[in-house]
Amino acid sequence: MPNKNCPQCGETLTCNATQDQPCWCAGYPAIMPISAEAECLCRDCLTRAIGRRIAEMITSRSHQSMLEYAGRYRSDGDLIEHIDYTLEAGNYVFSAWYHLKRGTCCGNGCRNCPYGSNVSV
Repeated sequence: MPNKNCPQCGETLTCNATQDQPCWCAGYPAIMPISAEAECLCRDCLTRAIGRRIAEMITSRSHQSMLEYAGRYRSDGDLIEHIDYTLEAGNYVFSAWYHLKRGTCCGNGCRNCPYGSNVSV
């Protein structure tokens, strides 16, 4: 596939997907609507879009359904910026998605705790 530009930021991107090898984006949560007209996004734009979509889902779906959905991604290895965390002044701030994937509240009063248990133990 020839190089293309991200339709959002203009960055050059290359998809090296083949029948035997999926694209790098296949490792991200399969949460974006799929359409034949959709264009590929660069890593940064895609992770931000997925993060926004997850945040919308968390506010519009039940906690239990999101907990079950996130559980499918519990064994994901690497954390993804804008999906699992953001960086603020060099500190990791874990997202509600990250906490849902974790499966339980840690009791540390995390800012984005989706469990309603924002108190330290």
